[in-house]
Amino acid sequence: MKKLNKNIILKSFIVLTVILAEIFYSSNIYAGNEQRSGQAGASELLINPWSRSSGWGTANVAGVRGLEGIYSNVAGLAFTEKTELIFSQTSWLQYGSKMFDANESVSNISSFGFSQKVGESGVLGMSVMSMDFGEIEITTVELPDGGIGTFSPKYLNLGFSYARIFSNSIYGGVTVKLVSEQISNLAAQGIALDAGIQYVTGKKDNLKFGISLKNVGPRMSFSGDGLSFRNYVDPNYEMTVEQRSSEFELPALLNIGASYDVNVNLHRVTTAGTFTSNSFQKDQYRLGVEYSYKEILMLRGGYVAEDGIMNSKKAAEENSLDSYRTTALRGPSAGFTLELPMGNGSTFGLDYSYRHTNPFQGSHSIGARINL
Repeated sequence: MKKLNKNIILKSFIVLTVILAEIFYSSNIYAGNEQRSGQAGASELLINPWSRSSGWGTANVAGVRGLEGIYSNVAGLAFTEKTELIFSQTSWLQYGSKMFDANESVSNISSFGFSQKVGESGVLGMSVMSMDFGEIEITTVELPDGGIGTFSPKYLNLGFSYARIFSNSIYGGVTVKLVSEQISNLAAQGIALDAGIQYVTGKKDNLKFGISLKNVGPRMSFSGDGLSFRNYVDPNYEMTVEQRSSEFELPALLNIGASYDVNVNLHRVTTAGTFTSNSFQKDQYRLGVEYSYKEILMLRGGYVAEDGIMNSKKAAEENSLDSYRTTALRGPSAGFTLELPMGNGSTFGLDYSYRHTNPFQGSHSIGARINL
């Protein structure tokens, strides 16, 4: 009976994922069309805040393991052995010389995650991603140069995840995310859903496949005092008029990936590839490779390709090219991990990743990981 119940749960989960994928494709007929890139909001949902998986372009959707799976494929969360904590700091689109200085990058991203195994096969996870843009001068029509104070935009994503081991080969999970964007007098809140599945096969479980659906949810809109103003209906009567903000959709996407491990004595080389079908920007192809020595030292690199990634808009116009680059990320990424044993099966890891950009001077991430 217990085995039958597991099969029913597994089939229900797969059916749910397929249904969500059908909804995704039916509601985004123009998937991969860069002409729609300005029609979606909450684009921070497309930023990978974790240092380890971003080092190879988030290519390992099929084989991501542990807490970092909350971003790329929540099914990987099911591999948490007991307790895992991650702290990560990202200097997003750096334009100064000082790394992780709030005044020298477009945004500072602070992330924290926690996961805990519950029962024999379940794992609960929680993640927080906060984007800080520093202080921005307040300007008005009458005072275009400011001088009347500053405001600080804040983005906050809060995720709650559950992943489960369904069998020796199949793993799955879901995440519910709360999305918040605000300034001093305007705010928008929303909710999004992620779901993912991983399938492990091969003689030594070295071949993996994965699929994840991300950022599916209702439209969001802004509200607050920033959309209202006072006006005279007639010379003797003043009233407050509130404008309505247009709604915007979330940047939903679908990932399909595979990875393969080659193990030789104490060495491991993993190659991974993922196809990302975006609903509001170009489709992407993610390729990555990771080398590991005794699972203590890991080196990785990746490349994210999309149509026109090497063409500037000016070059495209001069050479009559059909497509040009529409993102600051140029494609290459790299990183490393140093995982140190602490006894009793516990480890402490230090992660770093770099993502190449143009313009700006790249994005740097550094993180600390504790496995208990």
